[in-house]
Amino acid sequence: MDADRLRAMLAEVASGRLDVDRALARLKQLPFADLGFARVDLHRSVRRGFPEVVFGQGKTTAQVVAISERIVEAGGPLLVTRVEPDTGAALLRRFPGGAHDPVARTFHCFEKEPADRGRGTILVMCAGTSDLPVAEEAALTAWLMGNRVERLFDVGVAGIHRLLDDLDKLAGAEVLVVAAGMEGALPSVVGGLVDRPVVAVPTSVGYGASFGGLAALLGMLNSCASGVTVVNIDNGFGAGYAAALINRKREQG
Repeated sequence: MDADRLRAMLAEVASGRLDVDRALARLKQLPFADLGFARVDLHRSVRRGFPEVVFGQGKTTAQVVAISERIVEAGGPLLVTRVEPDTGAALLRRFPGGAHDPVARTFHCFEKEPADRGRGTILVMCAGTSDLPVAEEAALTAWLMGNRVERLFDVGVAGIHRLLDDLDKLAGAEVLVVAAGMEGALPSVVGGLVDRPVVAVPTSVGYGASFGGLAALLGMLNSCASGVTVVNIDNGFGAGYAAALINRKREQG
């Protein structure tokens, strides 16, 4: 249940169209559904404006499907991250109207298109093609949360002219998400070119001395460009979520 559905239910009670006992029965589904192996947070949409997101890694296919069913029953939308191919296929069978993105390693499903809740555009960038899974996870997350999203890929510092050819896109964005592996230099470059928040995502792309993304993480944390905020290694979801919150319009009332 989200804030809009809760408000509508309270209006029904106030008008007498819904009695108190029936309203109480609905509210008993809050704040969570206990599945034994998981307690699904059905109240998160009311608190945060977006439902619980399912982290698929480490869960069985049956567990992911069961958790997803409860989120969809509560009104969704549904977003599952780190989806293995077998789990993605199972989710598609259960929710044929959904979509499995093998690049972003996500599955999503919703009753209606996400409402526009952003002040401006979120630009999701990545340094190289190998960073695409993380960047696409960020882009999909931001879009599902009601934002206009643009993409700018393969613009790493090894060929900086590729980035400079699209400065108009950078200037037109309200928030920028920048994913990079190797030494993680791209967010610092972008941060020095724009007057908007930059959410940096270190990726685990690189040779041995990148230490699975640690080199990029430390490079981004030590950025000399002001306004660069860093999330965890490969955390495209966290970056997209943070960018969506930064970009969100202030709701009236």
